[in-house]
Amino acid sequence: MNHENLYVKSENDEYLTRVVVDTCSRTFHMYSNEGGTRKVKCDSVDEFMTVLDLVRRVVDDDIIGYSDVLTKK
Repeated sequence: MNHENLYVKSENDEYLTRVVVDTCSRTFHMYSNEGGTRKVKCDSVDEFMTVLDLVRRVVDDDIIGYSDVLTKK
C-alpha cells in the first residue's frame, strides 16, 4: 500500500480527526476536521474485522479510540 496517497494534499481537504470503534455494536464513528460525521455499521464479525484492519493500517494510532464496553451489574 502506498501511504503517500493517504496524506492531505492541501489545507482545504477534509480529513479524519477521530475514529471511535464500538466493538459491541460492530460500529465505527468517524469525525472530520470540517465537523462531518460518518457511521459505518458492519453486518458480520468478518466485515467488522476487515474494516478494523483497514482503519489500523491507514489511520494514525493517536486518533483511534474505543468506546467503553457496557456491562450489566
